[in-house]
Amino acid sequence: MSTLQQGRPLLIVLSAPSGAGKTTLCQQLLAERPGFTRAVTCTTRAPRPGEKDGVDYHFLSAQAFMDRIAAGDFLEHALVYQHRYGTLKSEVRNRLRDGMDVILTVDVQGAKALQEAASDDADLRAALVTVFLTPQTMTELEARLRRRNQNSPSDLERRLAEARIEIQRWHEFQYLIISTTIPEDLRRMLAIVDAAKMRSSRCRAPEL
Repeated sequence: MSTLQQGRPLLIVLSAPSGAGKTTLCQQLLAERPGFTRAVTCTTRAPRPGEKDGVDYHFLSAQAFMDRIAAGDFLEHALVYQHRYGTLKSEVRNRLRDGMDVILTVDVQGAKALQEAASDDADLRAALVTVFLTPQTMTELEARLRRRNQNSPSDLERRLAEARIEIQRWHEFQYLIISTTIPEDLRRMLAIVDAAKMRSSRCRAPEL
């Protein structure tokens, strides 16, 4: 009997405005699908309570970050809310070469840079799946940011202003998830993953 192997790895790039729930959705996907791994990004911001270097982020000094840029180590990098963030080429490419599915959470600037990088890289292009997550309304997004209680009033206003700009770019992504509840967001993400896995371009040739 012939079989189809859906073994080619995915690079899920998940983007969302601050407070929309992308970190939670990433954690839920990793728990549900053990075959997924998270690409750990670099940042120059200080760790938040409970965050660990090399687990949540690679925490770098501003100079170390600039040195990595000069060395060409990043697939993408950007200045976000006065701090730098970037994705190391090694974090993504090594995992894809090992046949692992990768999820990467970035802002819309990072997603755009990754799309541009994939246009010149056949392996990245074959793996890339872009997803945008956002609540239905700005009122709900503001409520989520306030519940998180991690931002000063001025920082909250800045994040909401940036979110309005980011949400307008939802159409640049292959998939859109309107965030409702954690279980429903996960259900929709799993549907996207399963659909992406079943694309004929990612299936190995059947054994006839």
